[in-house]
Amino acid sequence: MSRIGRQPIVIPAGVTVDVTSSNQVTVKGPKGSLVRTLPLEMEIKVEGAEVKVSRPNDLKKMKSLHGLTRTLVNNMVVGVSTGFEKALEINGVGYKVAKAGKKLTLNLGYSHPVEMEDPEGIETVVEGNNKITVKGIDKEKVGQFAAEIRDKRRPEPYKGKGVKYANEVIRRKVGKTGKK
Repeated sequence: MSRIGRQPIVIPAGVTVDVTSSNQVTVKGPKGSLVRTLPLEMEIKVEGAEVKVSRPNDLKKMKSLHGLTRTLVNNMVVGVSTGFEKALEINGVGYKVAKAGKKLTLNLGYSHPVEMEDPEGIETVVEGNNKITVKGIDKEKVGQFAAEIRDKRRPEPYKGKGVKYANEVIRRKVGKTGKK
C-alpha cells in the first residue's frame, strides 16, 4: 500500500467535502471553494470527519495515482481552511517592487519596468520594496505565479542578484581572477 495514499484526510471544522459519482471533488471552506475532477479509478469516500482514498488493484499506475489523488484532496482541504503562500525576495542594486491595485511593477535592471497582473484567486502582498508574498487557496496556482515572478530575473551565481524564493539558497561561484 502507498504510505501517503493510505492515510486518511482529516476534515477540519467549517470545511465540507462532496464527491460526485464521476469523482468530481468539491471542497468548501472559510476561504472559498475548490473543484477538481480526479481519476475515475480511485475510490474517494467521505466517512464522518475523514476522507479516505483507496485503489482497485496493485498495478503500477494505480499505485502512483493513489498517493497523488490523496495529496490533491489534502491540498484542497488545507487551501480552503488555511491557504497557501510563497515568499519571494528581490536582491540587487536598484531592484525593487511596487504594487498598485492588482498590478505588480518590478524594476529588475531592464530598460523597462516589468508589470504583472494578479491572476484570479491569487493575491500578492509587497513588504518594503524587496519582498513579495503570493497568497491563495490553490497550491498549484500559488506556486505557478511565484515561479513566473521568479522567471522575470532568476538569481545569478556571482553576485546573487535577481528574484529568489525566501528559503532558497543560491550557490555562489568565484568570479574571475586577474592575470599575473
